[in-house]
Amino acid sequence: MAQLLLELFSEEIPARMQGGAARDLERMAAERLKAAGLTYEALTTFAGPRRLTLVVEGLPAATPDREEEVKGPRANAPEQALEGFLRKTGLTKDQLVERDGVFFAVLSSKGQATAALIPEMVDQIVRGFPWPKSMRWGSGTLRWVRPLKRIVALFDGHVVPFEIDGIVSGALTEGHRFLGCGRPFAVKDFADYRAKLESDFVLLDAADRRLKILEAAQKVCADRGLALVDDDGLLDEVAGLAEWPTPILGDMDPAFLSLPPEVVRLSMKVHQKYFAVRDPAKHGLAPHFVVVANVEATDGGKALAAGNSRVLSARLDDARFFWDEDLKTGFDVWAKKLEGVTFHAKLGTLAERVERIAALAREIAPLVGADPDQAEAAAKLAKADLSAAMVGEFPELQGVMGGYYARAAGYPDAVADAVRDHYKPQGPADSVPTAPLTVAVALADKLDTLVGFFAIDEKPTGSKDPFALRRAALGVLRTLFATNARIALMPLLTKASTRAFGESDPQDVASELTFFLAERLKVLFRDEGKRHDVAAAVLAYGGDDYVKLRSLIEALDGFLATDDGANLLAGYKRASNILKAEEKKGAVPTGMVQTGLPGQPEQESALAFAAAAAATAVDAALETEDFAAAMTALSRLRAPVDAFFDKVMVNSEVAAERENRLKLLGQVRAVMGRVADFGMVGG
Repeated sequence: MAQLLLELFSEEIPARMQGGAARDLERMAAERLKAAGLTYEALTTFAGPRRLTLVVEGLPAATPDREEEVKGPRANAPEQALEGFLRKTGLTKDQLVERDGVFFAVLSSKGQATAALIPEMVDQIVRGFPWPKSMRWGSGTLRWVRPLKRIVALFDGHVVPFEIDGIVSGALTEGHRFLGCGRPFAVKDFADYRAKLESDFVLLDAADRRLKILEAAQKVCADRGLALVDDDGLLDEVAGLAEWPTPILGDMDPAFLSLPPEVVRLSMKVHQKYFAVRDPAKHGLAPHFVVVANVEATDGGKALAAGNSRVLSARLDDARFFWDEDLKTGFDVWAKKLEGVTFHAKLGTLAERVERIAALAREIAPLVGADPDQAEAAAKLAKADLSAAMVGEFPELQGVMGGYYARAAGYPDAVADAVRDHYKPQGPADSVPTAPLTVAVALADKLDTLVGFFAIDEKPTGSKDPFALRRAALGVLRTLFATNARIALMPLLTKASTRAFGESDPQDVASELTFFLAERLKVLFRDEGKRHDVAAAVLAYGGDDYVKLRSLIEALDGFLATDDGANLLAGYKRASNILKAEEKKGAVPTGMVQTGLPGQPEQESALAFAAAAAATAVDAALETEDFAAAMTALSRLRAPVDAFFDKVMVNSEVAAERENRLKLLGQVRAVMGRVADFGMVGG
């Protein structure tokens, strides 16, 4: 078994494209090896600032011989059909095999040397590589993300010769642009390739570069009594910018710390790719930063740190200008600008959307314990910072800057917090607002989004959700659950739809949305590792108080995990199957179950009394929302149901007995059906 080593060496590959490129190279190579009939033990790809690398272990020297049987026309088929089949297979009639009146062609092919297949495979990969952006250079026709310089192609330690657009394959690669030996060097296999690159100041694996950056950055901070501010996204990005990353601690003017810390961090991150630094003994950021250089400076990085400090000062001066100008401008001017910004062609301007959110927030406020006037005021401020200069520079700070500006303008802290956090939660890892005023505005924002796009029939499809409506729905549910907010959403959604769009039947939109939210609740349960079929069983009966529904789902989920629950479910399914079979024959008898009949088995009477008692207890428990008590009431059915099926023959030859027992099973099903549709529960 042999090894294939492929390196595609080019000018600098953008860091944001490297991870995807490594995955695409892995996929494309695997597809082509499989299509050629080649198996392998392992396939690994690497991506860095100037190279994509593929190593495949355990490849055979050649593809296996193949023999394939192809079915042809019947022996008595028209002559034209036979002629077409012969042309397709390249055989003559006497080479066909006839079996059961049908012609078959047996096609054999000898295996090919693996080395002979590699040139075409690499050519297809290079010419068809799905870069998000690519370029041509010189007089060639080849497209690559940046000019392609070299191709290393080794199979079993030998060069695989081929040429792509003037670039000839070989065994030569290059090390670090500045720290390396300055000349190409030959490699023999992957182990030799990786070792020689590292000795020439290139860390091939992005994971190794990330680890080196993190450990060295933490050390340069710790040496000064500081701590690195973690940023996994930035760590991934800078690992794609340097082949031999060297973190250096720099200083900045402490006066810039008067800016909001989010502004300082984003100025560092977005424009300069610097890490922020904090003082563990104090709150907030420290007047320092960590830059990741691609060289090891002879002066320990002093000149690099000083140069980067000057560049950062210029960036932060811009940020301070935006901050100062925004403080002068204020909310009235920003709100006026929103009148000229279209939110969606069918949904009006951002100013109109703000009015809808404000009205909805006012209605939600008393339901979550917030002041309606403050909720309306906060909602009217919430989107204003979209017109601010700072948010124009850093869109990631929408809401955050509004909170700072509201506080600076003298609004109450609760209003400023609501402006700051009303977008939350924006994803599964984001925190959920719990302050009443923030909850009112956050729910209003998301519900208006859902109502609007459902009203204009811009609903998510199986593969597309361009307006992030699933995320908005999950945000609504997570907020309701985090605050235990008992809100019936149907009236709110109906009113919002009527107010905004004058729907002829706004309940249609509201009904669709409650169903959509119920589907998201199932997904939420599944993501939490819980049984989504249990959620479906409860949600089958509808309802729009999702906090109540969640509590019932959790109670039922816990009950079904017990022996009583599992056995009662089995009894339910047995009873349901019998009743379904009867329904196919005609109507199932209903009415009062008789007890105390002559010769009636005691198990039948016991189940009748147990079902009646359970019905009363379940109704009382559901009325008071004591779902644990409802499950306890159901659990008392387990023993009488088991005993009934063990000792009583439902399909008695006596018609009256059979009818009474079918009525009894119907009552058991009905009692359990008051809690959920147990027919939807698996198991």
